[in-house]
Amino acid sequence: MHEANFDADTVVADARAVDGLTDFGDDSYREPLTRLLWSLQHEARLNDIGRPVLRQRVVDILATRLRVQAYLQRYPEILEEQIVEPLVIVGLPRTGTTMLHRTIAADHRMYAPLWYEVRFPCPALDWDFTQAGDQRIVDAKGEMQAMLDANPDLLAIHPMDAMGPDEDIMLLEQSFYSFNIQAFANIPSFDAWIESQDHTPGYEYFRVLLQFLQWQKKRSGQPGQRWVLKAPHHLHYMDLVFKVFPDAKVVQSHRDPVETIPSLASLIAGVWVIYSDEADPVEVGRQWARKFARGMRHTMAVREELGDERFLDLWFTDTVSQPLEEIRKIYAFLGMELTAQARDEMARWQDFNRRELRPPHAYTLEQYGLSETGLQQQFCDYRQRFIQA
Repeated sequence: MHEANFDADTVVADARAVDGLTDFGDDSYREPLTRLLWSLQHEARLNDIGRPVLRQRVVDILATRLRVQAYLQRYPEILEEQIVEPLVIVGLPRTGTTMLHRTIAADHRMYAPLWYEVRFPCPALDWDFTQAGDQRIVDAKGEMQAMLDANPDLLAIHPMDAMGPDEDIMLLEQSFYSFNIQAFANIPSFDAWIESQDHTPGYEYFRVLLQFLQWQKKRSGQPGQRWVLKAPHHLHYMDLVFKVFPDAKVVQSHRDPVETIPSLASLIAGVWVIYSDEADPVEVGRQWARKFARGMRHTMAVREELGDERFLDLWFTDTVSQPLEEIRKIYAFLGMELTAQARDEMARWQDFNRRELRPPHAYTLEQYGLSETGLQQQFCDYRQRFIQA
């Protein structure tokens, strides 16, 4: 294993050695991979933890891509799976989207991507279609525990559960067309390049992975009618959500960016410090405030073009104070009955997960080089439309 070697050919060779597979399918992954590895080596200032861990993350993604391709060749019917009217929950980070997503996912009629599934979307080649025989679960629990051991404060910022529903941004990371890796390290050259690219290849591969996960869930005996997805990342590419999933239903959660962006910065800074001894919290604040201001402008432009009827708007204060009432609105928006059984499943989940409703963790805007006035200016159009003065 070449722990400190970020050369693309060497990383690809290590990925091929995992299962002895060689076919990646198309080569859309190659340029973002090469640019990502360059930034990790030359810009990220990784420490003795960050270098092997983030390099291995890239190897894992490539090995997964090889394994996915092997499954598609063995089971071509995977690509016949229909993704019907997925519910896509978006909003700035820290706006209650996690709680909404996980509560709705308690409805057994919903498919939801679990953390271990988005981190490792492809099982071993000899998977027996049961969770009991799935090494991904063991690996996911171990990786999550290692992160919490390195920074226990993460659990207070964001609830983490290897077996629980989670963001599908890690499925987009499988093509390297996402902003997920930027949450681990400061890689400005890759960040600037990936923002300038057409992310259609990433969203098309995302659809393939959803088809694959749906096929897996069916094979393991899990029925479902539609997907409930969630990622603030989709704000940056709402046009592609509708391009790849034309019948998607989008719920957008709203909260003042003055409250959400510093909280997001604290989460990302808490991850950066695991992998770099030179992580700069002010740089975190600058990058991510700019990134989400840009993403919000994009979603507002898409709404202007497509019409608001494709969206259902909810507000954080309502989601926290009356979650089941807000979920009734979502089911009405979907044209789907909120059955007594579903309500009971959701209520049981909420009773068991009260930590989702804890007050925000402690942080200040100044820690991340942010100011109330600056954020109000960056998100001026959004605040005027959606946030009450």
